[in-house]
Amino acid sequence: MNNQILGLHHITAIAGNAKRNLDFYTRVLGMRLVKKTVNFDDPGTYHFYFGNETGTPGTLLTFFPWENAGPGSPGDGMATHIGYAVPVSSLGFWKKRLKEYGTHFEEAEVFGEKLIEFKDPDGLQLQFIEPGKPDPRTAWLVNGIDESTALKGFHNVTLTLRRSDATARVLTDILGYQLMQQEANRYRFVTAAIDTAGIVDIIEDANAPYGRSAVGTNHHIAFRVKNEDVLMEYREKVVAAGLNITPKIDRDYFFSLYFREPGGVLFEIATDNPGFTRDEPLEALGTRLKLPKQYELMRAEIERALPDL
Repeated sequence: MNNQILGLHHITAIAGNAKRNLDFYTRVLGMRLVKKTVNFDDPGTYHFYFGNETGTPGTLLTFFPWENAGPGSPGDGMATHIGYAVPVSSLGFWKKRLKEYGTHFEEAEVFGEKLIEFKDPDGLQLQFIEPGKPDPRTAWLVNGIDESTALKGFHNVTLTLRRSDATARVLTDILGYQLMQQEANRYRFVTAAIDTAGIVDIIEDANAPYGRSAVGTNHHIAFRVKNEDVLMEYREKVVAAGLNITPKIDRDYFFSLYFREPGGVLFEIATDNPGFTRDEPLEALGTRLKLPKQYELMRAEIERALPDL
């Protein structure tokens, strides 16, 4: 099992106003700001990591808040919906809470699982799902959100594609997923390596508009592996399949590889190690601005450039 893909590691999206993004995910949805750092390629932009207490892979939604970027539009070649597992019978609580904060939602059911779907303040499409089986993960708790209602972490991610066959082969032949269910044009792929944060759905829609990557859309999805040795095994598999993939990249809190699958979605493979306590103690996660070492000498300049939170 240790050399398998262990489901989802994190999902990264694009936001607009940094303070609005921070407030929504911590105050409204009750997630922990696990790490406050900057974009490796654009240090004048924050990189926020939201998750559970420790930033466990499979709970991590991260954002690049680009203050002056225009709105994007979800569509073909994108991860269009991010699904969170919530405790059974908690959807009533979330409907009331979202309504109190002025967030419109709709109710639905997918593969027999009840859910509500809504958009964050930038338009990113989220789903809160009551899974078919209990989710044992320990949630981060805040005032007003207790164990019976708090987010557990990812349940699934949904890709929208005009054609699904080539992407499905990447999931099954390279990443070790299996097709579990199909309902009309929706396909559900699962991994037997882990019981949570392991589902990838594909909606195949020949008429889907092309996605435009900007504020309110997904940037990439990352799959989880145990360590760097396994990471490099998967690099060989991706290369053998004829796809372009980056060298190993040190992202401070994990090591990763990036490749674009044939349907256009940017995939990442990321390690569990070294984790988010490498530069902050557990009780202080997310409280200070942490910079990649190449930017530490520029700290004063970067802090002046970053938006006020």
